[in-house]
Amino acid sequence: MARDGDVDQSKRATLRRFAALGAASPLVGLASASESDAPDALTGYLTATPGAHFSKIRDDLKLGTGETQHHLRKLERDGVIESRKDGDYRRYFPAGQFTEFEQAVLGFLRRETPRGILIALLEDPTASSGDIATQLDVSRPTVSKYATQLDEGGLLSRENGYTISEPETVLLLLVRYADSFGEDAARLAKLAPDLVTYTANE
Repeated sequence: MARDGDVDQSKRATLRRFAALGAASPLVGLASASESDAPDALTGYLTATPGAHFSKIRDDLKLGTGETQHHLRKLERDGVIESRKDGDYRRYFPAGQFTEFEQAVLGFLRRETPRGILIALLEDPTASSGDIATQLDVSRPTVSKYATQLDEGGLLSRENGYTISEPETVLLLLVRYADSFGEDAARLAKLAPDLVTYTANE
């Protein structure tokens, strides 16, 4: 069983690691001084993991719920970060860095099944719902449900099969933040050069 001291050391190490990223962020000058590493850590974390929701931020940074709420609200109030509602979640981003469409893309990419659908279509734009269901090991109704959400979010057209609306934007965000997504994104990032021709010709 981990001792309290070990937990505290782990928390401090995590905060310092992301605080280093935050200190290098062009937004750091907008943040107010604080005795805690948390504001810089939050800024750094969101620089590397844009679109993360509250619970993920809290858990990854090993912060308390109240502490996370306090610092996120202050950073948003100070114009360092911004947020948007995404279904049951509120997702956070560095302020002024992403369009609304890019924020929507990042929100979907942070969800396993929608991300899998987008990756499957980037790899094979002719893939059917059945092909995608088999690849993701989910049911066809599950693919259809999330495809509907992607369609409503403006990421997917279902007029003639499934077609990603702006594949170059989706691919760019997947590759840029691949390390913050799952292994499927990291795998796709390695294939990205082979996909550039497809996205450029869309």
